[in-house]
Amino acid sequence: MKATNKMRVATALLCGVVLLQGCDVGPKYNRPAAKVPATFKEVTQDDLKKMDGWKVAQPQDSALHGNWWEIFGDSQLNALEEQVNISNQNVAAAFASFMAARALVRQARSQYFPTVSVGASIIPQHQPASLGGTTFTEYSLPFDASWTPDLWGRVRNTVRANVANAQASAADLEYTRLTAQAELAVDYFQLRGQDALKQLLDSTVVAYEESLKLTKALYETGIDSDEAVAQAETQLEAARAQDTNLGILRSQYEHAIALLVGQPASSFSIATEPLKTPPPAIPFGVPSQLLERRPDIAATERLMAQANAQIGVARAAFYPTLTLSASAGFQTTAGSSWFSWPSRFWSVGPAISELIYDGGLRRATVEQVRAQYDQTVANYRGTVLTAFQQVEDNLSTLRVLSKEIQEQDTAIQSAQRSLNLATDRYRLGIDPYLNVITAQTTLFGNQQTAVNLRIQQIVASVQLIEAVGGGWDSSTLPTSQQIISREAQSPAAAPVQPSKSQPPPASAP
Repeated sequence: MKATNKMRVATALLCGVVLLQGCDVGPKYNRPAAKVPATFKEVTQDDLKKMDGWKVAQPQDSALHGNWWEIFGDSQLNALEEQVNISNQNVAAAFASFMAARALVRQARSQYFPTVSVGASIIPQHQPASLGGTTFTEYSLPFDASWTPDLWGRVRNTVRANVANAQASAADLEYTRLTAQAELAVDYFQLRGQDALKQLLDSTVVAYEESLKLTKALYETGIDSDEAVAQAETQLEAARAQDTNLGILRSQYEHAIALLVGQPASSFSIATEPLKTPPPAIPFGVPSQLLERRPDIAATERLMAQANAQIGVARAAFYPTLTLSASAGFQTTAGSSWFSWPSRFWSVGPAISELIYDGGLRRATVEQVRAQYDQTVANYRGTVLTAFQQVEDNLSTLRVLSKEIQEQDTAIQSAQRSLNLATDRYRLGIDPYLNVITAQTTLFGNQQTAVNLRIQQIVASVQLIEAVGGGWDSSTLPTSQQIISREAQSPAAAPVQPSKSQPPPASAP
């Protein structure tokens, strides 16, 4: 009868535990709203028609996909970008951070299950003379098990928080990857821009050398003075010095690219080739797509989910804790009968505890995590607003530059015509050589401005792609099941170190 009563009590207790397992005192998570405009204002449909190479995007072209840098059609840039995912150390560090965050999820899930321990002991003991003065050895082999059911959702919310944190870490990894890829593209085009300026200055130096020959010839025939020769020499040497100075910035861009692809700057080089890449039409889509396409927005949204789950963890501390424990094993003072049936022992039973007074600690903890949740909401909305700003900044830059480049090309044509006239009048002895210098300086200044504008344009194209999230989409974030699985990897390929025997594909002798 007693055994039957005990069985009934245990059954009732288990049923109660199962029912209470469904309780969750944490708040339900809903993504807070953020202000999202209907359209971008800096580039309209009419603006697109006036911008070189741009077109109104079709619905299927409203977003970039995959390797976004391939839109530029530069094979060497493609090879360099592939190296970012393999050898960039910031990407490697972000991947390691994601793997650590994923391990925290499994740590939290371990609290769903009971803990079991075993510990054998052989302890010689001696009783005092008052108790008989006997000496004996105690042999013990206990098995202990304990389980704290998740009655109020503390473990569930901890797991949810850690899953959200791991997803935020995965988004941070993609943001780090996108940032490194965009920085590489910017540095690459800046380097090509320096090569274009070098080409311009090389041709300018040649033109100035021809002008110096002309002034010397006219001086020797008595048509011009030594002053004109000195002016031509000054102009030529100044151009040569400026030409030489370009090597400083080019080297720095080359070294920066080496760092981004994980190669030593001392053994990395890129062959000279002037910038020729035309700015592509960037499918920037509509503002609402930014919420799904930018990994930094996805990361801050997941941090909100984490903070929301932590409120549930804090609330669970107000409720009692039930612990089910059991112990069994063998214990004897005779080694020969250690594992015999009469040496067995066991105990089993529940224990419940409740904190009655803590001086307001739990209430303050709930207030703290609520405030932290409010902070993540503000960070999320701020990140969204920053994303809109960055897209609008680069759209306006591209729109203005498109028009400015057209105007600058017209200015170059006028400057070239002015130089031709000044040179002809100088040859005929009508005007002094100073007029030629002025015309040459004007032409070179306008040509240099045109090259710099095209560098700004291609850089702004890269920055617009970065601002709209590259080819990423939040649907690629790992699910909770993928995070929990031991076989799951990063949403993208994990970075690995290249073989030492394989030279970097973008280096050149």
